[in-house]
Amino acid sequence: MKLAYVTTYNAEDVANWSGTGFYILQALRKQSLQVELIGSVKNKYSPVSLAAKGKEYLYKWLLKQSYLCDREPLLLKQYAKKTVQNLSKLKDVDLVFSPGTMHIGHLECDRPIAFWTDATFASLVDFYPKYSNLCKESLKNGHLMEQNTLDRCKLAIYASDWAAQTAIEYYGADLNKVKVVPFGANIDASPTFDEVKYLIEARPSNLCKLLFLGVDWYRKGGDIALKVAEKLNNAGLDTELTVVGCEPIVDGTVPSFVKPLGFISKSTANGKKRINQLIAESHFLILPSKAECYGVVFCEANSFGVPCISRKVGGIPTIIKTNINGKLFNQDAEVSQYCQYISDLFVNYSQYQQLAFSAFNEYQTRLNWNVTVNTVKNLLREAI
Repeated sequence: MKLAYVTTYNAEDVANWSGTGFYILQALRKQSLQVELIGSVKNKYSPVSLAAKGKEYLYKWLLKQSYLCDREPLLLKQYAKKTVQNLSKLKDVDLVFSPGTMHIGHLECDRPIAFWTDATFASLVDFYPKYSNLCKESLKNGHLMEQNTLDRCKLAIYASDWAAQTAIEYYGADLNKVKVVPFGANIDASPTFDEVKYLIEARPSNLCKLLFLGVDWYRKGGDIALKVAEKLNNAGLDTELTVVGCEPIVDGTVPSFVKPLGFISKSTANGKKRINQLIAESHFLILPSKAECYGVVFCEANSFGVPCISRKVGGIPTIIKTNINGKLFNQDAEVSQYCQYISDLFVNYSQYQQLAFSAFNEYQTRLNWNVTVNTVKNLLREAI
């Protein structure tokens, strides 16, 4: 099977889209599939791109609304045209496959089209700040693009049940073409069972090490994580909260139990190694997100035998299963509920260790790219 792997960016650059497009590409190649790349179709200096940027500026300053350049139909048609030109140069391509939807909604080709993504446009509106206060034009363009993509494709794969459900309920997508396959962990080498066993057993039972890993303090629930750590310390469980990706926003000085490390880039070998080390040493990844389409970082935490604590929001419930690889709380849950869960596991520390091993098992059996891409490969074969 020969695929045309279509992206708007360079899929061989791990820095794009948090590395997800890169890791999907690598996993496809490991499945012995022939993969031809069609990427970097954006031209930010084209007349259409410049006109879209001008429109964005006018909406922002004159109408105080948000305009989405990347949903501009003329721009999307430009992407599609360039993609078709590149596709015509390839021989014997069986299927067009993309880790996104924006650039295939206007794609005119005689091969089956399939995509694998983590959200629909409808699921994003008023969910993320970028998709709030949208002008009517962008709302119309966004929904039209999504509908066109779903109508044209042979296969619509989503990373979560939440995203798949919005495709069905809002856009009336054909149930037979909608599938759910979770994303995997964006790591280069999977730890072995013995390595994870060592990590789990090396974690102290008298100090709770929480890790907050995100660039948006409030959207990722940093304020909740801080309160949880504070309350645990006040209750007598020594707790340390390490913050990576952003600076903690606090009233006054940063508490002594908080370790702010700032932004650490995963695009460098040292940065990647440091983040992996911080995850591996932690008892829990705590990200009580207010909005999250998926969260590959949860899969990465599980790969080191680290359970995750978050909220029942967006695509997270597809990844985290309560008492299997972590715990999900309702959006209105009290801080005391988070603390009780953590405290109970430290009182019965062997239960924590069982949960940590279970989290690693979820990674091995369900949340790694080899497993998920193999599932996708079989779905693509059926679509040809």
